[in-house]
Amino acid sequence: MIKPLLSLILILGALYFFPKEQSSHSDPFEGISICHSLSDDMAQFVDAPGFASFHPSPIPFEFEGKGEMVSFPTEDGMKANGYFIKALRSSDKWLFVYQEWWGLNDNIKQQAEVFYDDLGGKVNVLAIDMYDGKVTANPQEAGKLMQGVKEERLESIVIGAREMAGATAQIANVGWCFGGGWSLKSALLNGQQNLGSVMYYGMPVRDVEKLKTLNSDILGLFATEEYISETVIKEFAANMETAGKKLTYKIFPAVHGFANPSNPRFDTEASKEAYEMAIGYLKEKFGV
Repeated sequence: MIKPLLSLILILGALYFFPKEQSSHSDPFEGISICHSLSDDMAQFVDAPGFASFHPSPIPFEFEGKGEMVSFPTEDGMKANGYFIKALRSSDKWLFVYQEWWGLNDNIKQQAEVFYDDLGGKVNVLAIDMYDGKVTANPQEAGKLMQGVKEERLESIVIGAREMAGATAQIANVGWCFGGGWSLKSALLNGQQNLGSVMYYGMPVRDVEKLKTLNSDILGLFATEEYISETVIKEFAANMETAGKKLTYKIFPAVHGFANPSNPRFDTEASKEAYEMAIGYLKEKFGV
């Protein structure tokens, strides 16, 4: 009788004195400093534990495109670059394509061409270089690049692209990850010239007053993840409703970056469904 009682005492003591194992669902932001609440900038997540692991290095592949690199002036006195595929006939319809946090790499150029082809060559497509020529396949370097770019410079690049397109251009936007957020910001910056935006797993703008200025609805194609979480997405939906704007969205049962063919975690089924939603939306906006 004494031995079982002694064993019970030892077990209870161990439970009391030794720390419990942390849950796998612990707060992803524990141990980092985020000022008061989430901002509109994905760079805030870079130092969060495990964030880089959601972005495995892209698989290299060979790409030969039909577009060309172009440069255009920006209002800050500098120049910006983009990968441009001109419409087969003169057109005021433009699609701005926004990169992931890796930079304007071959994957984004290839995706720009996929949209171009499926829009029947009737739309000018410009994949905008938001890092001024910097590209990486290393997650840590990508995080530093995203943290290092200044919002003012990024806005100047978007405005420069709009001015390159011209005052009569009608512009829609699409982007992934870092570029998903900039697809929405581009819509805000392009004002009355904006036709619509597709956001693939990008951080939403949270300012309702800014959202009120949107000239279009938004299509959101999100992943199942801890960072741009269901809570963040539902808050975005509520903010859009308050702003009197329409948001159509779906949260796919797939990881962040699921639509990137060069991502080792590429999800064929989710990517196909998301792309059908995206191209259908853009065809409707452009009337093609």
